[in-house]
Amino acid sequence: MIEVGVRAAPGRARVHLRGGQLSPRPMRVTDTGASVALVATGALLLGGDHVDVALTVGPGAWLEVVEIAGTVAYDAAGEASSWTVRASVEAGGTLVWSGEPFVVADGANTVRTLDISLAQGATATVRDVLVLGRTGERGGAVRSVTRADLAGHPLLAEDLDLADPVDRGLTGVLGAARVLDTIAVLGRRLAEVPADAPADPGSRFELAGPGTLLRSVRSETAGSPLLGVWPGVRAAALS
Repeated sequence: MIEVGVRAAPGRARVHLRGGQLSPRPMRVTDTGASVALVATGALLLGGDHVDVALTVGPGAWLEVVEIAGTVAYDAAGEASSWTVRASVEAGGTLVWSGEPFVVADGANTVRTLDISLAQGATATVRDVLVLGRTGERGGAVRSVTRADLAGHPLLAEDLDLADPVDRGLTGVLGAARVLDTIAVLGRRLAEVPADAPADPGSRFELAGPGTLLRSVRSETAGSPLLGVWPGVRAAALS
């Protein structure tokens, strides 16, 4: 279990770090929060690997988690692996996850889970890039599950079962696309569409509660419109 926790404190925030397959390393610490990098200590993900990350943000504190490099779920001849992130953000807290591409190679069989619990007045802002296959590959089996609740009430529930390459290639699923690029803002809504936000129809989704999803579905990571959007969204979350 990899653990990253932060609580505001006079002079310098209290930061709790525990490593495993990922080594959390502080990059910046203030009296109210911290920016922490996640560095892989070995090849990830191999068949049989199960990565669990627990994040806790205290009242009024902020935590930014930065992935230093992308993650590849390697060919495991169908052997299962998983990547799970569970986050708890207390009242007035802020969580930002600056994600790098998660690539599902041919022969991989993995489940990705993001579970976020927000107290009243807490927010989370997440960049997630899911890539099916390396260059020239179709990509292995993946299921991507996202759950978020706010003050004990459901805010977002999304379960993308992309295990079957035939089903995910259907019109209305992914079609010929292999990259799912997402920015999720939870606990608040984006006040306005950024000037360089994706212009594709249906790329912005307002949740029933306070939250906004920006999403781009495309054939490659290069040129994603969300690349230009993320810096502004991140800065707004941490301001």
